[in-house]
Amino acid sequence: MTTTSTSLSLNHHHRFLVPTQRGVSWNSRLHVPKRFFSGGFASKIRASSAVAVEPELGTPAQDATEAELFACPICYEPLMRKGPSGFNVPAIYRSGFKCRKCNKSYSSKNTYLDLTVTSGTKEYSESKPTRTELFRSPVVSFLYERGWRQSFNRSGFPGPDEEFNMAQEYFKVAEGGVLIDVSCGSGLFSRKFAKSEVYSRVVALDFSENMLRQTYDFIKTDDSILNSNLALVRADVSRLPFFSGSVDAVHAGAALHCWPSPSNAIAEINRILLSGGVFVGTTFLRVSPTAPTILRSLLQSAGQSGLTYSFFTQEEIEDLVTACGLVNYTSKVQGSFIMFSAQKR
Repeated sequence: MTTTSTSLSLNHHHRFLVPTQRGVSWNSRLHVPKRFFSGGFASKIRASSAVAVEPELGTPAQDATEAELFACPICYEPLMRKGPSGFNVPAIYRSGFKCRKCNKSYSSKNTYLDLTVTSGTKEYSESKPTRTELFRSPVVSFLYERGWRQSFNRSGFPGPDEEFNMAQEYFKVAEGGVLIDVSCGSGLFSRKFAKSEVYSRVVALDFSENMLRQTYDFIKTDDSILNSNLALVRADVSRLPFFSGSVDAVHAGAALHCWPSPSNAIAEINRILLSGGVFVGTTFLRVSPTAPTILRSLLQSAGQSGLTYSFFTQEEIEDLVTACGLVNYTSKVQGSFIMFSAQKR
């Protein structure tokens, strides 16, 4: 196991302040100062989510304003939001979002906000490689935390509680900031991050509609999570619906081997991270680092011949992460399990 100690300047130990802005139309552009200074510490300010509420919601109407985190996945411009205020599952899935540049609207699907490029299409449908499409199955989504994830222990995964604790060590520099749990599956770690109350915002993000429905099923009976600063979002990891340099931490648990293009995904993660922001991922190594050289060569050849999942060696993962512009790479290995971390410059 190898670890690297890194530090982050104090301006990333912040909590986002959200001032209310009123009287803004769908097409308005809000101008807010990028930073303010209090007691010598710099903190980000994002536009608020004060919103226009439909009468049937039974709350006072407010005006549409610029969403404080989400961006259009097509042009990366800010989204305008209408709906009940607040950053939690009930408030966000009852809101509507619209890009002020390309004019495309994005809506919720009862439990999650769909921010894919194909959101709203009626005739066109798009599928991903088998390793991605598998997790869109309602059966696989249902079984993921009911036996599937537990089987990872045989490959060296230490278990969700220990993996969460390991990730939290890497994320110490991002406390008080925004965390995105990409390829969140059934929300196993998203729920832990939200319940920790360490982060100002947590987004559980996945391409699978059924995984997000399972996430909601797990949290709907726990008010401490349901009403926490947690959002459920459907999005493509290669087209993340966030502003560049807007996120403090990104987590990807057991996901790298499922992505259609790991290089595009990690480049996107680099784009949305703040300077000094942290990316932590786990995956299966293609071969155990302790396996005999001849066995490693045979297994690597088999992997290149078209296995369902894209498993990598330790060296390949480090090469990929650094090629995508991230720095301070470090990793911990146990059997075929690897947890790796890197930072935005």
